[in-house]
Amino acid sequence: MEPRSKRALLVPLTIDIALPLALYYVMRAQGAAQWQALLISGAVPAAHALGTAVVRRRVEFFDLFVVGLLALSAATSLISGNPRVLLLKDAALPALLGIWILATLSTARPFAFRLGERLRTGAAAADAERAWHEMPAYRTALRGLTTLWGCVQLLDAALSTVLALTLPVDVVPLIGRIESLTLLGLVVVATVRRSRRFRSAHGQGLFGTAGSASRERLEKAPGNA
Repeated sequence: MEPRSKRALLVPLTIDIALPLALYYVMRAQGAAQWQALLISGAVPAAHALGTAVVRRRVEFFDLFVVGLLALSAATSLISGNPRVLLLKDAALPALLGIWILATLSTARPFAFRLGERLRTGAAAADAERAWHEMPAYRTALRGLTTLWGCVQLLDAALSTVLALTLPVDVVPLIGRIESLTLLGLVVVATVRRSRRFRSAHGQGLFGTAGSASRERLEKAPGNA
């Protein structure tokens, strides 16, 4: 895996999952109330989102949603005295993400194509654009993966809601992360296998550079002669 890809994977896993989880249980061990530990540990991803926006000098809607959702759930939890309101925040995030992913099916490029942009460099980017325009099977495969990712996020949201409302508060952060990571791992495995099968069948990777055979077919396609 390239350094860029490793960083894109490790940073979210560390800041959005591992660090908040560790902070929550450290605070609970020190005697902090459940809502306090949830609020402070949940502030880590929100602070990261704000910091990222400052560095980019551009505010993304999802970053604002993370911060706004934390503030709303914190205020509601303080008023109601119920820490489960803060737990439900973790269900709202994949719900929004799933809706957004499925909504990209109606845009010029679906989520799976945009995901590949983070991995492609140089000639691979040009290959992907050509494949998108000239290979109907390529478009169908990426739209199918987009649908899969969106539905899995909505499933994550539904399961997270059930966990937040039924399990003891102190076990929800750990069980919830395990559940979310398990679903993420399954969809990643499915994505990798689908990409490999597509490359074997068409000589074109869904997320990487086209093989030489595929490139020759694209170059010989009508309109490219």
